[in-house]
Amino acid sequence: QVQLVESGGGLVQAGGSLRLSCVVSGRTISSYDMGWFRQAPGKERESVAAMDWSGDSTFYADSVKGRFTIFRDSAKNTAYLRMNSLKPEDTAVYYCASGSYYFLINGIENNLDAWGQGTLVTVSS
Repeated sequence: QVQLVESGGGLVQAGGSLRLSCVVSGRTISSYDMGWFRQAPGKERESVAAMDWSGDSTFYADSVKGRFTIFRDSAKNTAYLRMNSLKPEDTAVYYCASGSYYFLINGIENNLDAWGQGTLVTVSS
């Protein structure tokens, strides 16, 4: 059984940084595509970053490009989302997910096969 557990959310001032972690169990992270989504209050969940299994392809939503970085540590079987220069509009619950890279970058949630429980990021102005 695949399980994804996020951590690292919290309250940060605008301009600050956070690193989210997603510990994966039940599958080897280096063999699967991984992604991060977020859902802001009153808005639909959106894809913000993804990485294919090889690590050769990455995707970032325009709103986070240049500020967020997705990476992984295969030895720890953990995916990360490094978030710099945070803005109040980045406030959301962040979820990690696993599934096809195509579905991750296009936000086709029903076709993704594993989700974490989410971690809340709040950016104050």
